[in-house]
Amino acid sequence: MKQPLRNPRANQRQDGPHPAAGDRNQSTPGERTNRTDWPDLFGELDRWGEAGRVATLWWRDDDATAPNERLDRLLAIAGAVPVTLAVIPAAAEPALAPWLASRAPQAVVVQHGWRHTNHSDDRRKSEFPAARAPAAVGADLAAGHARLGALFGDRALAVLAPPWNRFDERFLPLLADCGIAALSRRDPRGARCPAEGVVEANIHVDLVAWRGDRGFVGKGAALAGILAHLQARRRGAVDAAEPTGILTHHAVADCGAEAFLRALCRRVGEHGAARWLDGREVFSLT
Repeated sequence: MKQPLRNPRANQRQDGPHPAAGDRNQSTPGERTNRTDWPDLFGELDRWGEAGRVATLWWRDDDATAPNERLDRLLAIAGAVPVTLAVIPAAAEPALAPWLASRAPQAVVVQHGWRHTNHSDDRRKSEFPAARAPAAVGADLAAGHARLGALFGDRALAVLAPPWNRFDERFLPLLADCGIAALSRRDPRGARCPAEGVVEANIHVDLVAWRGDRGFVGKGAALAGILAHLQARRRGAVDAAEPTGILTHHAVADCGAEAFLRALCRRVGEHGAARWLDGREVFSLT
């Protein structure tokens, strides 16, 4: 069994934005986890630390529209871990902005499409399928960007997280014209900038079993997805600078997902070679 890293931050290279001083979600000594729990995760993070690197992760939660008990529960689980909330602009209630400012001041908001409406003619749902007219797509993007800015001010980032994580490539040039500087879809990105003036940072593990009972995918599947992306980054098989993204949907988060998130927050927070990023760091919008 490998021993915990000593002086873990010395001479480390972080594969992501540079950490802000004191911006860690450390557990208190009484809460620290036995390393025999989740040994594969600790082992992978140890390898990052031994190479003088810091594994970066981020958390995106989708479909926010209003203050509610489920969203409050998720933010309570997150604690000091920054959550990036993907808000549906057309459905967003004005009360969400002041509530979020007091409930989770570290959270930021990104644009979850416009109305979260499916415009696809096939089984793959999308608000922005290739068949849509560019003018209609541009109008939706601009309207959503403007509404979130009006509601949330500086807390709203110029980032599009399209519903169902789908945004057709033909519309990429529209993003910058609509004031959107970044994109978040699913799976490892092919390039940091898929279009001029646009940065991409995706999610890699979805905790919901959409093709099953829509409950938690399970600890094994969730950990396997996280480890696969961390290992691929460390080995250079994918872009090492893209942080590993975790996706939740507070409206359907069950007890299993909540327990997993609590454990993940604690384990990442207590390891010296791992760090949670906030949305501004993820998309370098500082």
